[in-house]
Amino acid sequence: MTNFFLILMGFFIVIANIIGFIFYKKKKNLYFAAFIILILAFLLGAFGGALAVFIINDAFAIFYGFRVGQYLIVNSVIVFLIAILVTVIKKFRN
Repeated sequence: MTNFFLILMGFFIVIANIIGFIFYKKKKNLYFAAFIILILAFLLGAFGGALAVFIINDAFAIFYGFRVGQYLIVNSVIVFLIAILVTVIKKFRN
């Protein structure tokens, strides 16, 4: 059961990054992509928690969703820091 949730966590992280990349390609804005990934952190965290409660049939399984959301929030912070770094590099080049 643990392997299933680890695979699901990795799947959610990959899906959030792919959706963020698609929005980056459309808007050409890294900050917007980081914001989309942050929003997806809450949505996918809630979905993962609900799925865990449904599969495990225990009220404490909701904390799995919090854990998935935590990793996705860290992921969006990393994307935001990369966006800041890219902006600083562009400012120094000009």
